[in-house]
Amino acid sequence: MNRVNYQKEMEKIMERHARAGEVPRLLLHSCCAPCSSAVLERLAPHFEVTVLYYNPNIYPEEEYRYRAREQERFVERFPAAHPVHFREGVYHPEDFYEIARGYEAEPEGGARCPRCYRLRLEEAAREARDGGFDYFTTTLSLSPLKDAQALNAIGAELAEMYRVSYLFSDFKKKDGYRRSVELSAEYGMYRQNYCGCVYSLRRDFVKPGSQDHEASAL
Repeated sequence: MNRVNYQKEMEKIMERHARAGEVPRLLLHSCCAPCSSAVLERLAPHFEVTVLYYNPNIYPEEEYRYRAREQERFVERFPAAHPVHFREGVYHPEDFYEIARGYEAEPEGGARCPRCYRLRLEEAAREARDGGFDYFTTTLSLSPLKDAQALNAIGAELAEMYRVSYLFSDFKKKDGYRRSVELSAEYGMYRQNYCGCVYSLRRDFVKPGSQDHEASAL
């Protein structure tokens, strides 16, 4: 099976709009402020971006609130050629526990994770459709631990379901993750040290809110 280079697919889309003098509206689901940094740097010259912070998987609520405010703070500070907006989704962790039921014992990166990706991407697709956006996408592919092929397959399926275009992407390409680390340092950004859900917290045995080491699974 041939793997698609989604970075090149995204560049084709951006080039097409640039030639037409268009600035499409993009709803960007963000998993966290650090990941959004390098992604926004790449997208903001080409789109009017609304960052949707929707992550009901994050545990505990205190950690969720801290990450949400960090995301909002970064959006406010980030210089962009076109407007960048912030939108916070509803924090309803029961939605995550519902899709995780029966998969609690799965290892990090196992069968539970794609279900979580879909939960968050579907909310983004719904918001993009209702808000009249031209595209939706997610920062999740920036992490070296996230499978861009799987993420884009979910995005394509939801695009058809909700009738709104998905921006195919693989933000880890062209040193995206390394750039996010650089920008995090530049902005004095909080970099979480576990993915977010209670199951990844149990795996890593780390304390929420600690900044002692790099994120293990953004």
